[in-house]
Amino acid sequence: MNKETKTVAIIVAHPDDETLWCGGTVLSNPSWQCFIASLCRKNDPDRAPKFEIVRKILGADGVMGDLDDGPEQKPLPEHEVEEAIMSLLPSNEFDLVITHSIYGEYTRHLRHEEIGKAVINLWHSGKLNTSELWAFAYEDGHREYTPVAINDAPVFFTLPHYLWEQKYSIITNTYGFNINSWEAQTTPMEEAYWQFFNAEQARQWLIGGNSIP
Repeated sequence: MNKETKTVAIIVAHPDDETLWCGGTVLSNPSWQCFIASLCRKNDPDRAPKFEIVRKILGADGVMGDLDDGPEQKPLPEHEVEEAIMSLLPSNEFDLVITHSIYGEYTRHLRHEEIGKAVINLWHSGKLNTSELWAFAYEDGHREYTPVAINDAPVFFTLPHYLWEQKYSIITNTYGFNINSWEAQTTPMEEAYWQFFNAEQARQWLIGGNSIP
């Protein structure tokens, strides 16, 4: 991993997404100045205080929002998601932005997909500026198995066991998920990302309808 200092925005739907999909990346880059924006669950009396503990474990600043996260997964207007993202970020300039894939990480959670698309649209419109965008690269075979990292993604690495154990501890001990929960059983040993160096490249992925950039 690149050990140089970077300003990094991690934009996710829920408190635990930052750990499941990129926790090892953050832990292995302590020189990064990370800010985690979790768009949902600000008023969740269980998850919100746990997020505060987790971001400190990860060595990151961060904040939570309160986008609708009801079980019915009602689609949200694009502008609402984009405005929610920009209202949480401390700046619109970062060296690296990490967020959800436009296809999500599993079948399926609409908020993940909406946030991935919103980040690309914000970058393309110039409201959000970054030198590089990484979108989580995972798939679950349309629910046939728990999500796994896509091994031909441009950024792919296997975590040292001690880092995976830290991730797993955050999920089970800090967030409190049971060892038999989906979250605990999912916690990936590998992390992977689609990588974009300009907004037009990301925009073409968004409008192209292909699962692989």
